[in-house]
Amino acid sequence: QVQFVEPGGGLVQPGGSLRLSCAASGNIFRIYSMGWYRQAPEKQRELVATLTNGLRINYADSVKGRFTLSRDNAKNTVDLQMNSLKPEDTAVYYCNVVAGGKGYWGQGTQVTVSS
Repeated sequence: QVQFVEPGGGLVQPGGSLRLSCAASGNIFRIYSMGWYRQAPEKQRELVATLTNGLRINYADSVKGRFTLSRDNAKNTVDLQMNSLKPEDTAVYYCNVVAGGKGYWGQGTQVTVSS
């Protein structure tokens, strides 16, 4: 069993910033990657940013230059700094961990970008 704590999220005006944090704990072994996905209403869940053990970070084209992913391997945490937020960034953001050949999802946190 894997547990997630995902503080962060909320309402922000366009151009503003938010920081999402995710702490994973429990029966986690051989973590391959940690990162964030998001799902907007009536859309499929999509990758935002992930960091693999090879220290390679994948960003969605739509967030490159605005979002920054960071990970603490010792603590099993992954943070997403989101700057210059746009209304189209509005979505539920999910923490994701791939470990031991399995994928695990956090409960999600709502991010709303609106004036």
